[in-house]
Amino acid sequence: MDLTRDFIKAKRPCASGFRWLLRTHGEGGDYQPLLDALVRDGRIDDACWLLDQFGPTDAVLRLSALETDALVFAGAVEIDGPIEIAGLLRAGRSVTARGGVRTGGDLIAGEDIRAGASVRCDGALRAGGDVRVDGAIETAGPLTAQGMLRCRWHLQSAGAVSIGGNATIDDDLFCEADVAIGKTLHVRGAIAVSGELRTAQGLLCGADLHCTQHLEAGWGILAHGRMQAGGAIRAGESLIAGGTIHAGEGYGIFAGLAVPREAWPASARVQAFEQPAGLMSGHWAGPDATV
Repeated sequence: MDLTRDFIKAKRPCASGFRWLLRTHGEGGDYQPLLDALVRDGRIDDACWLLDQFGPTDAVLRLSALETDALVFAGAVEIDGPIEIAGLLRAGRSVTARGGVRTGGDLIAGEDIRAGASVRCDGALRAGGDVRVDGAIETAGPLTAQGMLRCRWHLQSAGAVSIGGNATIDDDLFCEADVAIGKTLHVRGAIAVSGELRTAQGLLCGADLHCTQHLEAGWGILAHGRMQAGGAIRAGESLIAGGTIHAGEGYGIFAGLAVPREAWPASARVQAFEQPAGLMSGHWAGPDATV
């Protein structure tokens, strides 16, 4: 794709960026070489702006391994081995690595992010599609996926986690901000969230479940250990814990918010080691030794 000077000017670039274009590529140039030149000159934000304006291409970057300071690529990035980026990695389409991925800045893909080993990102991680990682995911910023998330080890995020579809994590989930899941969250280990935890559908936890603010699920919540929130606990259907259930001081515990009262004994059961204080709705069914 050839981008002329006038074509770029019509997008109203910043004055500094347009001066750079006039100085280095007076009449414009081909799309990807322009992105590469901007990155080489340290103009990462300008490269991202250009990609935002003109969108992704069908180009594919295929390498056995990738190691560089930064990369903004308009198409898909497909790497047979690991990816090591000192700064930002951004692709207009997908990012795929058979090995692990490590970035010193943001990791952004217009479509899926897939890795055959762990992903460690010292910035935000953002995918326009799915995130599928055959290892751990560790981010220093927010983690966002418009599709589903599949993580084979633990997930640890210093920023908010927002997933549009289902999220499945084979180990623990640790998040230092809010967690919002568009469908069901299934964590086979423990959950520790410093913020609110909300799922539009179900929530399953294989150990203790703790969040410092509100805990909410559109369907039911099952925790094989304790269930504790710093705010209210709300479930559309049942609340089941292998340990105790505790809401924050002054807050209530609500089950069956999405089912009629007469269906509570079957679809809004509350089961825990002991009857929780502040139980406002739902059918208390007593301890459940099978959890």
